[in-house]
Order: sequence, then structure tokens, then C-alpha cells
Amino acid sequence: MNKILLIIQREYLSRVKKKSFIVMTFLTPLLIAGIYGLIGYFSYKGIADSFDRIAVVNKNTALDSKLSSNKNIAYTYLDEDLEQAKREISSGKFDYILYLPEFNIDSPQGIEVFGSKQAGLSLSERISGDIENLIRTQKLKNSGISQTDLDKLKTDVSISVKKIAKEGKEEESSAGASMFIAFTAGVLMFMFIMLYGVQVMRGIIEEKTSRIVEVMISSVKPFQLMMGKIIGIALVGLTQFMLWIVLTFAISTAAVSIFINKSDLKKMEQSSHISTQMKKGAEISTNTPSNPITDIQKSLSGLNIPKIIGVFIFFFLGGYLFYSALYAAIGSAVDSETETQQFMMPVMLPLLLGYALSLSVVNNDPYGSTAFWLSIIPFTSPIAMVVRMPYGVENWQLILSMVTLIVGFIATVWIASRIYRVGILMYGKKTTFKEMFKWFTYRN
Repeated sequence: MNKILLIIQREYLSRVKKKSFIVMTFLTPLLIAGIYGLIGYFSYKGIADSFDRIAVVNKNTALDSKLSSNKNIAYTYLDEDLEQAKREISSGKFDYILYLPEFNIDSPQGIEVFGSKQAGLSLSERISGDIENLIRTQKLKNSGISQTDLDKLKTDVSISVKKIAKEGKEEESSAGASMFIAFTAGVLMFMFIMLYGVQVMRGIIEEKTSRIVEVMISSVKPFQLMMGKIIGIALVGLTQFMLWIVLTFAISTAAVSIFINKSDLKKMEQSSHISTQMKKGAEISTNTPSNPITDIQKSLSGLNIPKIIGVFIFFFLGGYLFYSALYAAIGSAVDSETETQQFMMPVMLPLLLGYALSLSVVNNDPYGSTAFWLSIIPFTSPIAMVVRMPYGVENWQLILSMVTLIVGFIATVWIASRIYRVGILMYGKKTTFKEMFKWFTYRN
């Protein structure tokens, strides 16, 4: 055990003291925050700045209403035929031409958009939505409903989603917050397992090619060397993850204090308090400006953040130990990193499958049978379970997933150690799956 601890200490300190580790530990939260900030900014700016001038040639006598312009699209009706309108495009007066031919409003066909440049998908969807609303309004008018009554039909509905706990207590919940945390946790889990698992494999390959491992094997057993390397790198990953949590919290706190004025924040909190007290004043409460800080707090209030972080750490360690043992076996079996491709694919496929299904199927249906089995099978449970956690997972399912992951890790380490003990001293021979199976069956 003392030898394993010495190897753990060596692996941990040799990586933590590197300048690259220190720099990336402090820069990664800033880079992630900057990337998400830029994506959000340019996405919002692209939508806000998007403006298209569309000429409408309406030849449909069944539509007596007109398309209404909005902040992104300006509709202008032309009293000319389509060919004349096409010539307006070359002059730059309009960006596109919308042609509405004669059609039955129950089955509209033949609608076309012309332009000197390709219309984007978002623009096509907005135009389609506007036409659908126009046809719907026309149908209601044909039914004898006046325009005043049509305007009264438009109603904005705001739904407050709450979750009832087993003891009957109501808890605030937010599907958006749960989905965001689930997506982030799934991406981080996949990234961490891949990153640190590959580090184990590369470290073993470097020591094997430099023949340092021959000296180390004379003092320690192969199993001790493998476990010391795996656990040491796991502690490096855990250290980096904990520092990222602290730095992210510090950056978020600093950003709020810098970009949000304290007096404005106090006013928003007071307005939020007043709106909650005026439950009977429907008109007053609906007109009260929303407080973004309070909205975020309400979204997160129904989530057990400490439990989610604790489960994430457990499944990160469990998933890393599960896969890093396989990566260690691969590293011991080859002589160079170029030979690892054929062996890495079978190991990566379950992880990629769990990643893809967790962010699609599990995120959309966290309580379904597919989500349940993905969170129980050790090959996919590290990602699937952390994606399910923000939505709520029963304790017996969580415990079962943890137990199966521990059993899977023990079995994987046992299999990998039997390959590692032979492969670590093999040189100059092309490795195959058949050869690795022989190593596994050797008695001594």
C-alpha cells in the first residue's frame, strides 16, 4: 500500500506543478464564460439586427387582410405583377419578393419567395409563421368573428411550474434551469473522462517507450503501478474540478457586482417583494417588472445543488476509474500512440453512445425506461445519471446505479490488470485482440 501511495504522490505532484496545469485551471472558467457570453451576445445581436425588406405580390382574392410588419421584417404590398416586382430586386429597393398565388386557404400551395440571395432557414420559418397567422385570421373572419373579437383572442399565459415532494411540500422548479444544468453536467462528464483517461494511456506509453517502466517494475508490482497512476491522475482531475467550481462562483459573484448596480438590485428585490405580497391585485402584479436575479434564484431553488455536485463528483471518479483502467490496458499493450486507434474505438463507443443518448433521449424523457437503463449500465451511467439528477432521481435508482458502477469498476480493473501485467513488458510485437485475450488467460 505504501508503494501505491508513493506512485499516487508522484503522479499527482508531477502534474499539478506543471505550468500548463496552473494556467489552464485558472483560464478555463474564463474561457468557458467568454465563449458562452460571445455565443449569447452574437445570437441575440443576430436576431436583433436581422431586418429584411419583403415585397408582397398578392394575387389571392381570398385574403383580404395583409401581413403585418414587425421588428425583423417589413412587408410592402405592390400593385404590380410578379415579373415587374422581380426587377425591383436588382435596384436594391427590396431584399425578397413574397408571391401569394390564388389558392384555397384550406390547402395553400404555390407560395414562393424570390431574392438575389438565399433566404435563411430562420427567415423562411418567420415568413411561414406570419402566413399561417394570416390564414388563421382570415378563416376566423370568414366565420363571422369581428376584428375586435380577434384581438381579444390573443392572451399571454405565464405558467409557474412546481414540484410536489413526498412530504407534500411544494417546490419551485424550472425545466429550463434543469435542462441547462443537465446539459452542462453531461458535457463536462464526457470531457473529463475522455481527457484524464487518455492521460493515463499516454503516461503509460511514454514510460514504456522510454524503458523507465522496466526499472519501476523491479520495485513494484504491475498492479500497484497501474492503480497508483490511475488514482493519482484522478486526484489531479478532482483538484482541477473543485478549483473550477470555486473560480466559477467567484467570477459569477464578481460579474454580478460589476455589471449590476447595487441600488438597482435593491429596487428589483423590493419590487419583487411587493409583487409577491399583492397576490390579489392581478393588474398590479402582472405589470410589475420582473427581477432577473429573483427569477434565477427561483429557478435554482427547487434544485438540490449540493447533492447534484456530490453525485457529479462520485460519478466522475467512478466513470473515470472505470474507463481509465481500460485505457491503462491499451497503453500497456502498444508500443506507440499511433497503434492505439484500433483499441480505443471499442472503448470510446459506449461512452459516445451514452453521451449522445443522454443529451437527447434522457434530457427529453428523464423518467423513461431508456433513461433508467442508461443510468444503470456502468458503461453509460456516469453521463446518464448526472443528466437525470437535475430532474430528480429516486434514491433507490441512485444507489443501484452507484453499486453497479462500483462493481463494474472492480471488474474492469481486474480485467485490465491481467492484461497490463504482461503487456507492460512486451516490445516489438504487433498487438491484436487475440493476443490480449491470451495475456488475460495467463495464470502467472
